[in-house]
Amino acid sequence: MDENRIAGTAKNVGGKVQESFGRATGDAETEAMGIANQLTGTAQDLYGQARDSASEMAGAVRNSASSLETTLRNFIENQPYTAVAIAAGLGWLFGRTHRPM
Repeated sequence: MDENRIAGTAKNVGGKVQESFGRATGDAETEAMGIANQLTGTAQDLYGQARDSASEMAGAVRNSASSLETTLRNFIENQPYTAVAIAAGLGWLFGRTHRPM
């Protein structure tokens, strides 16, 4: 959990308390400051959630790339002649696409 989520939630709760206190005492400025603190707390919490999501997605991509590498390595080790034939065919195809006709 990102520290921005914790700080944002704390700021949001503090803003609610401040707003309630301002409303109870009739102080419009304190009430407005409470609402402003709630908004900044919510924004900070959303930022923390976005960072957490990005971190999770990066981990998933990293695991997927590792899985692809392992699969490719196993294919090359278990079927080396087929791998060479595929590589030669792809090389010929790529060379053919860049050659003028």
